[in-house]
Amino acid sequence: MTLVIGLISGTSVDGIDAALVDISGTDLDIKIELVAGATYPYPADLRERILAVCAGAAISMAQLAELDDAIACTFAQAAQNIQIGHENPTLIGSHGQTVYHKPPSQPITPIGYSLQLGRGESIANQTGITTVSNFRVADIAAGGHGAPLVPRIDAALLSHPQEARCIQNIGGIGNVAYIPVRRDNWLEKIRAWDTGPGNSLLDLAVEHLTNGTKTYDENGSWAASGTPCSPLVEHWLSQDYFYLPPPKSTGRELFGVDYLHQCLQDAQAYQLSPADLLATLTELTVASIVHSYRTFLPQMPQRVLLCGGGSRNLYLKRRLQVLLEPVPVVTTDEVGLSADFKEAIAFAVLAYWRFMGTPGNLPTATGARQEVLLGQIHSPLVVSA
Repeated sequence: MTLVIGLISGTSVDGIDAALVDISGTDLDIKIELVAGATYPYPADLRERILAVCAGAAISMAQLAELDDAIACTFAQAAQNIQIGHENPTLIGSHGQTVYHKPPSQPITPIGYSLQLGRGESIANQTGITTVSNFRVADIAAGGHGAPLVPRIDAALLSHPQEARCIQNIGGIGNVAYIPVRRDNWLEKIRAWDTGPGNSLLDLAVEHLTNGTKTYDENGSWAASGTPCSPLVEHWLSQDYFYLPPPKSTGRELFGVDYLHQCLQDAQAYQLSPADLLATLTELTVASIVHSYRTFLPQMPQRVLLCGGGSRNLYLKRRLQVLLEPVPVVTTDEVGLSADFKEAIAFAVLAYWRFMGTPGNLPTATGARQEVLLGQIHSPLVVSA
């Protein structure tokens, strides 16, 4: 078995999820054991700087370099912390922090662009552990979106011989992987895409409504005390992105601060209470997921497995169950894979596959022309005596 650390900070910019994972096997025939998992919050000032850049703030090249270094240092510290009390890992897979994502747009920009900060070479030299990073660029160079990258891991760890499943991650942005029954060229039938907003608008709204004293709605309790405004949800669902056919990807560039401000402006006519506003934004996330399934899936799944921070939002989960009835909606915890650290586990697996020479992308998910090796390998410097 190989001990690997997976690191990621998602579009919610909550902090760094770190997973220490034992991995064995090859290609899709792998087994994993989560040895340890933890989330390390960003220092408040660093989080503010990241969010400002994600919202389009202009910075100098010197400031960009400083931000890149600060994120790398924070990731390296997370890697060092998660291994305390355990055997030394042989590999780190670091997704880094996405600060800009521009999907390809045929025929205007046939090659997309995605920027993750937190240099892998810096992490390797701070930790002394070989680090794989910059996972998205190879898929993008092959004409893909560079997202979502987790479906191949979902296929390896969560496919089922009798049950078609949707693996729904709800981070800042929502993304789905449809995994058909594991038989008859099933890998070629996998579909995946970003469904739209996950927690991004909810978190921004909570910060707005509390003047920054809160950053999220714990368990969805505040939203649960309100009533969704159906006409507003229907209006917001007319957004062009929801009707683009997969493969497709999005981010805070679309569902970020400017989008929330437009939502707040739209809501003024309905005189919503703060709880009603949060309930309505939650309903947008839920409705966009359901609309995506009913519009683009070859068939509805037999089970939905939730993961990511949004899987802990009990109100969101309950609303999703109501709208997807009779399809059961549970978390990946219930099938043996941590819902909290699934994304970090995934980048540990991608690093493992990169080292083994195994492609990490699925062209049916990202739109790439072919399978490619994902990630750039950075070895720590060896200082001679």
